[in-house]
Amino acid sequence: MNDDLKLTLGWIADAVRGRLRAGDPLREVGDIVSDSRTLAGGDFFVALRGPRFDGHAFVGEVLERGAAGALVEAADTVGRTSPKPDGEGGSGPRLDGVIEVGDTLKGLQDLAHAVRMSVTTKVVAITGSAGKTTTKETIAALLGDRFRLVKNKGNLNNHIGLPLSLMQLRTRPDVAVMELGMNHAGEISTLVAIAEPDVRVWTNVGDAHLGFFASVDAIADAKAEILERARAETTLVCNADDPLVMARAARFVGRTTTFGVSAGAAVRASDVEDRGLHGMRARVVTRSGERQVEVPLLGRGNLYNVLAGIAVALELGVPLDEIVPRIARLQPASRRGAVRRLRGITLVDDSYNSSPSALRRALDVIAHDTEATRKVAILGEMLELGPHAVWLHEECGRAAAAAGLSLLVTVGGAPARAMADAAVAAGMSAGSVRYFETSDRAAAVMASHVSAGDVVLVKGSRGIRTDIVADRLAAEFA
Repeated sequence: MNDDLKLTLGWIADAVRGRLRAGDPLREVGDIVSDSRTLAGGDFFVALRGPRFDGHAFVGEVLERGAAGALVEAADTVGRTSPKPDGEGGSGPRLDGVIEVGDTLKGLQDLAHAVRMSVTTKVVAITGSAGKTTTKETIAALLGDRFRLVKNKGNLNNHIGLPLSLMQLRTRPDVAVMELGMNHAGEISTLVAIAEPDVRVWTNVGDAHLGFFASVDAIADAKAEILERARAETTLVCNADDPLVMARAARFVGRTTTFGVSAGAAVRASDVEDRGLHGMRARVVTRSGERQVEVPLLGRGNLYNVLAGIAVALELGVPLDEIVPRIARLQPASRRGAVRRLRGITLVDDSYNSSPSALRRALDVIAHDTEATRKVAILGEMLELGPHAVWLHEECGRAAAAAGLSLLVTVGGAPARAMADAAVAAGMSAGSVRYFETSDRAAAVMASHVSAGDVVLVKGSRGIRTDIVADRLAAEFA
């Protein structure tokens, strides 16, 4: 028997406090979609407004294609995009299934919250400046054999993506693992109100998006919105080694459990061995016992992500003896530190995104590698750092010089050039540092400057598109 949560037009109208203009309130709908291109017959369309599009322009089209209905803003149902019900004159498309609200984004969020509150799924929500996706994937891997589980679709983790991801709760999974993204104050608060998480995971506070905040302390305050709307039975899993996290976690009203390497952490790593491109080895100490773990993911940052995953799995009743072998099988998410051993070179593709703290951790991994003939880093500019951009890139340039690189390539605007100059000032020879304005240009040139035995790190903000460089190297050395 299919026990999925059935959504009808009437149920949706009640959930969003909207008005069903026409149609059968008992009609069931399929998927909830905001992209008209993905809509199938029977789906329900949410007409969102964005900087480059307005979904209201497609309402008539999706209804003609068989959509069960659409969520629209009331003002638009009397304007140029207005569909008309039978019997009201005109030749426009039918109004069957059209639900009017004042704000379709708020309506989508209200609908997601109503779905979430209609099921018994335990929701795990993750925030932090770095490691959210890896922590999400780790938690899912550690829980997946024991629970029916859903997680964010792709990187849908913001004020639109999270509500769309939460629609998966209609299948009544045991657990939903959701990352919460933000780059401005107030955004995590909105997401917490939608998701009402049972378990909140706070990985760290770093310098990502610093351009939108006055300080790292202000970033910590924004991340601390993960603590809101908690109850006594709500659990917080947080980083014992991050003082900015712990200072704010003290006000959490629910239960708190910690992870880290410090003595007081509830899930603690000891005897940590950094194995470079082979990952990490450590002894994990918990209240359920101690075990040796092999972590195939790279660097200390990922060790912390795994410790967070262990803490969540233990909270949800997974035995430690089930957790340990699953850790050894973990794989990095796409372009997030994936090690590709190609014909003659080893490519570390970390091109999905970057921040100063994450870049320093990646360089530390390269510094610990003992097998490379040469160590090469191709580093894109880190965006959203505002007035802090130049000095933070200079810090990373000095870190690159300290990592023992044979060749450093920076890509982007003035901050990327500042990173290159700082590396030279810190001791790298001018001939071993190169700068390019675009990833296309860097890819074209660097394919002939990488040779057998090299370990090549590629990392940068998404907007710089260092994935182009990674793909070119992968093709050249396939």
